[in-house]
Amino acid sequence: MRSGTATGLWFALMSAASFGVSGPFAKSLLEIGWSPGAAVGIRIGGAALVLAIPVIIALRGRWGTLRGNALTLIIYGATAIALCQFFYFSAVQRMSVGVSLLLEYLAPVLIVGWLWLRSGRAPSRLTVSGSVAAMLGLLLVLDLTGDQRLDPVGVLYGLGAAVCLAVFFVMSAKADDDLPPLVMAGGGMVVGALTILILGLVGVMPFAFEFRDVSLAGWQTSWLVPVLALVLIATVFSYVTGIFAARRLGSKVASFVGLTEVMFAVLTSWLILGELPSLVQLLGGALIVGGVILVRIDELRRNPDAADPLDQPNVVEAVPTVPGG
Repeated sequence: MRSGTATGLWFALMSAASFGVSGPFAKSLLEIGWSPGAAVGIRIGGAALVLAIPVIIALRGRWGTLRGNALTLIIYGATAIALCQFFYFSAVQRMSVGVSLLLEYLAPVLIVGWLWLRSGRAPSRLTVSGSVAAMLGLLLVLDLTGDQRLDPVGVLYGLGAAVCLAVFFVMSAKADDDLPPLVMAGGGMVVGALTILILGLVGVMPFAFEFRDVSLAGWQTSWLVPVLALVLIATVFSYVTGIFAARRLGSKVASFVGLTEVMFAVLTSWLILGELPSLVQLLGGALIVGGVILVRIDELRRNPDAADPLDQPNVVEAVPTVPGG
């Protein structure tokens, strides 16, 4: 395996693992009275503040880079960061977390369809097989048992989150090389924070805070602990490593590796909240990994010198580097 591919996979797994811890930490805040809007707002706003100084250092006075990529940052921050989380939390308010996650993680399938439409080439049997295996694995990991209430508006919110997540992977993979991943993440966070602030001020995503101790792993601790974890681990670290991964693996493979976030979320829930994973969930995790391997093997077999089908010269000429750009 090429060193670039190995590095990309490590970045993708680190991103998925850090994204996966957001659920348990956010849940601890919601249980003491925080609103979803407050949790999302503090998460994105805090990340924007943390990344501000590193972004300024990374630019080193090259402010023209920001001007030249302003549209990319606006679309990325508003869609891939702010609206993605807004749609997901809105879906969770109307349906179970499992169903909402399942809808959001239709993103890899959407990306396969997007690449098919843009390149004019149907996915191979390996990619289709990997897609099916990963989706079946996701179903098993989510362990959707019992009566599941499907709300039509909630389903639309979940599908909206899937589209936004697909935008995250595509834009992360196809952004201008002059735009460092750290700058893209930081600029996106600023735009995302402003978007969430506007949604909060107009009442679409109300803010409600409670500054009391939370329960984590059976211990009572300050509310600052989950807040810092959400900002530093589940946002700053996860988005930066996710952009690095997408640029090395391509949007399609990175999105499939991102499915492992659900496994990490289950593991984190076990460690922090005491929710033990079942054998069915472990089997689902194995299917997700198998699906990722099939998709990556297909990528290397069909195009060993490119991370993404859109990287091929005969395709790039007909496809913009940024959706809508």
